[in-house]
Amino acid sequence: VQLVESGGGLVQAGGSLTLSCAASGRTLSGYSVGWFRQAPAKERDFVAAISWNDGKTYYSDNVQGRFTVSRDNAKSSVYLQMNKLKPVDSAVYYCATSRPPYIGSHYSHEYDYWGQGTQVTVSS
Repeated sequence: VQLVESGGGLVQAGGSLTLSCAASGRTLSGYSVGWFRQAPAKERDFVAAISWNDGKTYYSDNVQGRFTVSRDNAKSSVYLQMNKLKPVDSAVYYCATSRPPYIGSHYSHEYDYWGQGTQVTVSS
């Protein structure tokens, strides 16, 4: 599976961005697609995930209610709508895939394929 993220950029605090993750190489059926983020000198943290088959979503506590993850089966793409952005949300955002039994996992080591990342910078 090849994953390509896009949609990052610079936004003011309180603003919104939508990230996209386009998958190719195989069907995502049976997988989940997760979003992680990594700020400089920090660990890669779970943000959100979606199960491809049933659309069940998973969120970290610090983005619940502000971010929404969704999928488009026809485009083999997953989106991360980010609202009410804060400077602490600044990071490189990655999408990744996981397989059973790790559907919706919050742990990066349980994901196998990764994109190259897209930078999100939120100014105060």
